[in-house]
Amino acid sequence: MKKLLLILIAFGMAIGANAEFKKGYYDKMNGKSGAALKAAAKECVLKHNTLEYYELPNYWQYSDVYPQLVNGCKRWWDMYSDAVYLIQRGQTGKSSFSANKMQREHSVPKSWWKQNGSVEYTPAYSDMWNLYPSDGAANQAKLNYPLGITASTSFNNGVTKVGGAQTGYGGGSRNVFEPADEYKGDFARAYMYVATVYDDINWVVNYMYKKEAYPTLQPWAREMLLQWCRRDPVDQKEIDRNNVVEQYQGNRNPFVDFPELAEYVWGSRTTEVFYVDDQEGSDPTPPITGDPEITAPVNGEAIDFGQLALGAGETRVLQIVGKNLTAPLTVRVAGADKTNFISSVSLIPAATINQNQGYLMSITYKPVAVGKHEAKVTLYDGGLQGSIAVTLTGECLERPVLTTLTAIQPVEMTDTTYTACWNPVPAGEIADYYILTRVRYVDGNEETETYETGETSYQLSGREPGVAESYYVQYSRLGIVSEPSNSVYVAAGAGINDLPGDMPVKIFVVEGGIMLRVSGSAAPVVVYDVNGIEVMRVDTPEDGGFYPLPQGIYITRSDGMLPQKIII
Repeated sequence: MKKLLLILIAFGMAIGANAEFKKGYYDKMNGKSGAALKAAAKECVLKHNTLEYYELPNYWQYSDVYPQLVNGCKRWWDMYSDAVYLIQRGQTGKSSFSANKMQREHSVPKSWWKQNGSVEYTPAYSDMWNLYPSDGAANQAKLNYPLGITASTSFNNGVTKVGGAQTGYGGGSRNVFEPADEYKGDFARAYMYVATVYDDINWVVNYMYKKEAYPTLQPWAREMLLQWCRRDPVDQKEIDRNNVVEQYQGNRNPFVDFPELAEYVWGSRTTEVFYVDDQEGSDPTPPITGDPEITAPVNGEAIDFGQLALGAGETRVLQIVGKNLTAPLTVRVAGADKTNFISSVSLIPAATINQNQGYLMSITYKPVAVGKHEAKVTLYDGGLQGSIAVTLTGECLERPVLTTLTAIQPVEMTDTTYTACWNPVPAGEIADYYILTRVRYVDGNEETETYETGETSYQLSGREPGVAESYYVQYSRLGIVSEPSNSVYVAAGAGINDLPGDMPVKIFVVEGGIMLRVSGSAAPVVVYDVNGIEVMRVDTPEDGGFYPLPQGIYITRSDGMLPQKIII
């Protein structure tokens, strides 16, 4: 557990001494208090890089791993369970994620915001300050519940508890997610960051947030998060993560850099004026005490990107660790195949390497021709004697033609779980991994989760008796993803064939159209626009059939059912 690992720094209430933000980064916060301070904090950290959601594990392998190795391997730091998930030798962050069946977890559920049916329209969807690596079972158990204190539990793995909310917690939600005590402050500061940076987001679920500049947090949530920050103060894990996230995403979490900031914004010090220099800040430039050196990577090291299809791309991370550099470090990709490899930077400031626990440089293999490719990335200057070269290799194959898979009915169904199933790729084809998408239909909205696996089935938990679901599957080969399969409908309740006897057809709104659930034979389904003009007619409805429709408002009807208004 985190507290046991960090006992040696328990004296470190002067956390700010290890913060490594650039001089002037937070100057706009000086002289502010309350609402004005929150607005200034947003201005300081709002601008950042929008990362690719599926690439997050390749960043997390540096920001969310334990400092100690396990049998020579990095261990994922999962704040949702005590499971031991390792990054084995030769694995990337993404391949380890898939092998361990881990998931990308939004601490603030993505279903809480939506605009025109999309949850991906905002950078919050892939913001590292809102997403963390998670154990699959815990992620599925917590679903889209708010943080809170549980009165009873339906799921408890010793780190994550899910269950009925204590009185005064949950903001109206029947269930809440309660993290372990040693992570309550971590989650609180993540939620405060989201309340600061995304105060104007389109909140469609208001358990904890309101769309307003200040205070944004609901009163009960504000008080609970403040209490969690006080009881679980900033520790070295969060400090190290703050420094690494900035390298990739380009911004920091001010509530980690300034543990008292939450009190100035929402708590006991809202009438006091905040000054950066009054906080326990950082020494921006540690002294040069020896010869310049790079300890990682070592000269002659290699990065093998494996096989990719023409037109695909794969990004890996090269960790550069050094000290005492006296000038910027120059990065150069050279060799006959250099056009196939792209470095994220050409110069790295000396202070960046000297201060941080290593600089994380992205290298992308994006082949422009079929064949095997090799190049070298060379690090030099910075006051170094000589240079360090890392070999880059990859192979590009012709773009494959992928088959559309067939999803089949689930098995092993209970009131809370089921196993989604699908047919494997045809003989002679290869799936690097399968991608399962789960869709839950909650209060007229769709909530989606995506899982990666090497198997042709996947157990899903967190099923709710009153919530219908569906799922579809794709597969990836050489960086290319197949078209979605058919959708399999999983009705609310314990069974899958439980449409009421007097309702032969039921219509569900899904992305890009409608899906029909048919019991036996059904009369034609007719769709009209708001002017009463027929725009679609399904003479022979098929169970589980998908029928595309453009965005708009429609009326549907069929014999044996009342007219139904739908919005695509």
